[in-house]
Amino acid sequence: MRGPDPHFADPRLAALYDVFDDRRDDLDAYVALLEERGARSVLDVGCGTGVLALRLAERGIEVTGVDPAAASLDVARAKPGAGRVRWLLGDATTLPPLLQVEAAVMTGNVAQVFLTDDDWAATLAGIARALRPGGTLVLESRRPEARAWLGWTPQHSLLRRSVPGVGEVTTEGEVTRVELPFVSFRTTYRFPREGEALVSHSTLRFRTQEELETSLAAAGFAVEDVREAPDRPGLELVLVATRV
Repeated sequence: MRGPDPHFADPRLAALYDVFDDRRDDLDAYVALLEERGARSVLDVGCGTGVLALRLAERGIEVTGVDPAAASLDVARAKPGAGRVRWLLGDATTLPPLLQVEAAVMTGNVAQVFLTDDDWAATLAGIARALRPGGTLVLESRRPEARAWLGWTPQHSLLRRSVPGVGEVTTEGEVTRVELPFVSFRTTYRFPREGEALVSHSTLRFRTQEELETSLAAAGFAVEDVREAPDRPGLELVLVATRV
């Protein structure tokens, strides 16, 4: 497994994640779906700064959050209510052998950071081991045919925030390479007060719906439903699968 990107692993950038990604309307659908399924224990794979994990824990759900970026977990652990969540440094292949949950989730771009077939298969296998029979896996992935990366330009991605104790910070993204199914891009954070810029390089793999369903079946899952992501209709899929 490759290590986490700098904007998750660098402490200065991890502290800014929630500041720039402050609208998490995409998580509403996950909360509703898990409540609809009656899941009382959830594994959040790639939990990052813990936004979803904490929302679920507030509802009395037993949550385990796992992430390979220590800096992001430090942010999560410092939030109110963090003591209700079990935080693990690692990934789906390093989970405790006795962990058993009723549901697992991969939100955001988590499912797309696994670039090789082996890493993706190992991740699904790790989740399957942690899920009880009949348990639910929910993940989202961008549709390659929508070619969302065409809009990932500095002009369209420019954001500016005033951060307490830091001052004004701007961020912008730019695609650096498209070699499907891989799309690479860089995100630049500028700190005008310090005259400094930090850069994070990332690569995502865009799998087709057929590829996702085939890989899930190979890992012992049955896909029950494929939905449009409510925050990105036409651009992103949400797959709901059951461990058979």
